[in-house]
Amino acid sequence: MQTQIELARQGVVTEAMQQVAAAENFPPEVIRQTVADGHIVIPSNPNRRQKAVGIGRGLRTKVNASIGTSSDISDIGLELAKAKAAEEEGADTLMELSTGGDLDRVRREVLAGCSLPVGTVPLYQAFAETARRQRNPNLLDAEYLFEIIERQLSDGISFMAIHCGINRFSIERLRKQGFRYGGLVSKGGTFMVSWMEYNNRENPLYEQFDRVCALMKKYDAVLSLGNGIRAGAIHDSHDRAQMAEMIINCELAELGRDMGCQMMVEGPGHVPLDEIEGNIMLEKRMSGGAPYYVLGPLPADSGAGYDHITAAIGAANSARHGADLICYITPAEHLALPNVDDVREGVRATRLAARIGDIAKYPDRRDHEKRVALARRDSDWKEHFSLLMFPEKALQIRRSRMPENEVTCTMCGDFCAMERGHALFKDDIAGDKVRPKAAACPATAAVQP
Repeated sequence: MQTQIELARQGVVTEAMQQVAAAENFPPEVIRQTVADGHIVIPSNPNRRQKAVGIGRGLRTKVNASIGTSSDISDIGLELAKAKAAEEEGADTLMELSTGGDLDRVRREVLAGCSLPVGTVPLYQAFAETARRQRNPNLLDAEYLFEIIERQLSDGISFMAIHCGINRFSIERLRKQGFRYGGLVSKGGTFMVSWMEYNNRENPLYEQFDRVCALMKKYDAVLSLGNGIRAGAIHDSHDRAQMAEMIINCELAELGRDMGCQMMVEGPGHVPLDEIEGNIMLEKRMSGGAPYYVLGPLPADSGAGYDHITAAIGAANSARHGADLICYITPAEHLALPNVDDVREGVRATRLAARIGDIAKYPDRRDHEKRVALARRDSDWKEHFSLLMFPEKALQIRRSRMPENEVTCTMCGDFCAMERGHALFKDDIAGDKVRPKAAACPATAAVQP
């Protein structure tokens, strides 16, 4: 079977590319060319029917929601409810990251219970099951890891975070720099580092990278190069260990594309606000424009309980500067396994952040915000609610505190600035701003290198 990128290079516009073009309002040929260049990926494992989602240059910034059991809480019904909530709230992709219970069953039920592209971190299952059987995850058989990768792909997994960029070189950078304020925060990354140290061996995912790509190609899945040495504290941001892994991942992204595999790069963890733009510039420059999947990022370490807000601030800045897929953070981050309400809040906050970033990234796509403003100016409440991202929440708040004059709201009541301003200047402000003519078709310009 040929992958999306291989078909695109042959001039073929696939059904998945057509669906992405329709959803994003682009000509199919533009999507095909950008997929061929490796700047857009489409997670679309043919073993499962799912929504076609494009991730990459020129497209709307996408939002991922992560769910999954733990060794403390393993409830398949809860995970299915969380998957349903994520889809209802508008997540674009889902990651199933279970480490507790019957991992095959959890994954297969989640795949059957939603229509989103689903991703995994195969190291989780490999190490979790080795730990149960042998009471020592460091006894993992490398062949079993590749078996797990193919088992998950055959079930219909469409993208995988695989930690290929951890190797002896990047671990040595960590040892020699002499500090790490946040330690290691990636579960998969930490277990792989531990395995390498215990066995005094190279990471088999790095050592046999061509084999990893061959498996991903077999199912046309997207290989998302995991960042197992990402910064877990803003004071570790862009330290030598993190950058060593990032350089390797960006190099592997090019190698994987050359093999005909769809590639993404992951990063960066905890990053101060002023470093986000530089981080994204480095990823894009070093990877040849591979789509960037960012986790958060969190621009502060002290927001636990409200880290969905902390991360939304980082996410808006990331989307603004070119991130392509953003993994949500919930209010439970750093504290507990998220519940259904946490999932809903995390998706909403991240979708709003992505919208804010896209408004800045694509100035020609701001007309929807203008329609919201006009409805608010004219006190057209019906139109106003129909245009909001979260109309049910907005209606709930308004109905709980209705004003005497239904044209206004209880924030201002008789002192409503909108009502008075409209009465004073209705005819004077009814026109539209004159815009300069665009130099090129916005749809085409948005995806140019």
